[in-house]
Amino acid sequence: GPPPTPLPLSSTSAGCTGTMASSEEDGGGASEPGEEKEATGKRRRLGLLATVWLTFYNIAMTAGWLVLAIAMVRFYMEKGTHKGLYKSIQKTLKFFQTFALLEIVHCLIGIVPTSVIVAGVQVSSRIFMVWLITHSIKPIQNEESVVLFLVAWTVTEITRYSFYTFSLLDHLPYFIKWARYNFFIILYPVGVVGELLTIYAALPYVKKTGMFSIRLPNKYNVSFDYYYFLLITMASYIPLFPQLYFHMLRQRRKVLHGEVIVEKDD
Repeated sequence: GPPPTPLPLSSTSAGCTGTMASSEEDGGGASEPGEEKEATGKRRRLGLLATVWLTFYNIAMTAGWLVLAIAMVRFYMEKGTHKGLYKSIQKTLKFFQTFALLEIVHCLIGIVPTSVIVAGVQVSSRIFMVWLITHSIKPIQNEESVVLFLVAWTVTEITRYSFYTFSLLDHLPYFIKWARYNFFIILYPVGVVGELLTIYAALPYVKKTGMFSIRLPNKYNVSFDYYYFLLITMASYIPLFPQLYFHMLRQRRKVLHGEVIVEKDD
């Protein structure tokens, strides 16, 4: 999942179109230092309504992921096991992760500077992990890897949306800023590992059942094999993860240490 600016620092804010769900998608508010002035200008042109909406949206998303965090901690304290955790929080997870589709709309109407393609890829990659992997393949819902990416996503999103909220209110505590540009150092790899292991655990079931696959012959003369699609998805992490991770590290140095980073165009 998975991930646009450090913690969604858009994982593709460097211009990549990665599919890692753990990377962060920017659509909730300005995140890149260089983009904040541009975003502020756009919001001014659109008026107070845009700022009020973005503030409400980010507060709601922060609260939603906090509810998820509390539910996960409470479940583990009561049950003493991760088994059944996903089932207990799946409705809340699906609602708030799907609600993030609004971040694409934010880009479309210009109140957030991230490109529509970047936001679309980032949000859809999370939707993919939630709906087409974990929801659709019930035998993997108790895998420990699911807990890995859930924890990574939850801490990441609480940090990200609270960062956006306080930024929109022009009152950003240093700890929130520090957390946004430091937590990803651990959370991003943890989330990626969780996603990869979860997809890997799904492969035998997908191969056995042929789910979401289209076989020939058919009247459209089109074939699609979901099993091989998942293999390609997993392979895509290999070139993308280092590129996105080091981009986020460069952004971290720029924001926290004031270094001037010159990005080379591909």
